[in-house]
Formats: sequence, C-alpha cells, structure tokens
Amino acid sequence: MEEISIEDKQKFLNEHYPFKNVPKITDIKNCMHCGENFIVGDYKVFKENSGFLSICCPNVLECGGTVIDWTDWID
Repeated sequence: MEEISIEDKQKFLNEHYPFKNVPKITDIKNCMHCGENFIVGDYKVFKENSGFLSICCPNVLECGGTVIDWTDWID
C-alpha cells in the first residue's frame, strides 16, 4: 500500500465517501479499532495494489481502521 496525498480533502470525501451523509472535514469521529476520536480532515488515503483507494483512520498504521470503522465521536 502507498499513502496518497489529497489536496482538497472535502472534495475527495464528497466524491469517494462510500456511505450517505458525507461528513465535513471539521466533524469528529471515533475509530472502533483504536478507540481514538479524530477530526475527519486528518484521515489518510492509501492506494492498494489493486488500485483501490482506502479512506483510513489517521492511526491506520497502528490500528488498521478504515472508513467503515468510523462512528460518531465518544465523549
């Protein structure tokens, strides 16, 4: 996998977010894998060998969390 730099993160989310209700980059989410709250705009994108682009938790290298693992933030 190779990390991809995204210049306009909101535009990328608008075009590639796999679910309804695309979050704003200022929203806060929680990763079910690492348990950390994070600002959506801190997400990372990785290009897999197949060419698929994965939207990931900022801590993906430690926890393996991707967009499917994001929930509303936990207070």
